[in-house]
Amino acid sequence: KWRQQLRKNEFKTRAVIATFIGLYLLLGILVDVFIYSQTYSVPLSVIFQALLTFQLVPYATIITTAIAIISLWVTYAMHDRIMLLGTQYHQVKADTADMREKQLYNTVEELKIAAGLAYMPKVFIIEADYMNAFASGYSERSAMVAITRGLLNRLERDELQAVMAHELSHIRHHDIKLTLMVTVLSNIMLIAIDILFYSVLFGRQRRGGAQGLVIVILLLRYLLPLITILLGLFLSRTREYMADAGAVALMRNNQPLARALIKIQQDYKQNSKSYQQTHKQTAHEEIRRAAYLYDPLQAGLKSNKDFSSAFSTHPRLVDRLRAIGFTLK
Repeated sequence: KWRQQLRKNEFKTRAVIATFIGLYLLLGILVDVFIYSQTYSVPLSVIFQALLTFQLVPYATIITTAIAIISLWVTYAMHDRIMLLGTQYHQVKADTADMREKQLYNTVEELKIAAGLAYMPKVFIIEADYMNAFASGYSERSAMVAITRGLLNRLERDELQAVMAHELSHIRHHDIKLTLMVTVLSNIMLIAIDILFYSVLFGRQRRGGAQGLVIVILLLRYLLPLITILLGLFLSRTREYMADAGAVALMRNNQPLARALIKIQQDYKQNSKSYQQTHKQTAHEEIRRAAYLYDPLQAGLKSNKDFSSAFSTHPRLVDRLRAIGFTLK
């Protein structure tokens, strides 16, 4: 069953990549149709057919396809730096770590062996007071785990082990690549559709024949964010339950993870005002949000993006605790 789930995650990752490439192609074709409709007084269907048969050069489609390919390459080549954008961080290495950081490194190393992973993930500490952690990467070999200084300082040893077991379970389940692709590609896609949207909105040239195309672009402007958020919700909630279960299996005890999750939520609620300010001042928090161990929105923090603030990327804490057999008293 576990290997079946791995295959399913790999299939989902390929499906997500194919979907986003398809969306980029669709976006490029729409831009081409829109541009040529301003030049030629013919029905849109004629322009569309001419683009498909290369009677007209699909410049925008070529550009968006190139953007999709470059986005994939950048995601693969620079995933760790992308996921740490906007934060102050440093990598923990065995030969330069202080005592507390060495304890963290040893914990990850021990759990890596227990989880049957072939490669040691990179370990990073984010210099932030709030408590959180995440794992990322496009493969087991390239995997990384990152935790905040606040989490490192406030958790007991077994609670820290449980959190790291959760993150290594993400690596073991091969869902880190899936989340990475959804997060990065969707953000780039939304930037591209915004550019097209404002080009249409403020464009001076208007033709009645292009009204249908304008409506399609307007619909995409509001539907694509919803689609990407709903996709992220589905992926995140499924993967969090699996990683929680994986952590309990590695620890052979559900208590440490449950205590860690409760501590993290209580810390966010007690310090919500200061953490809200920190999150506002920290760039690219939306990139990390789906990958985090705990979604800050569940503690009342507001998202930098108003639309996404209505959704949580993680199951409710009470549901996560119930899933691992822990009941709040």
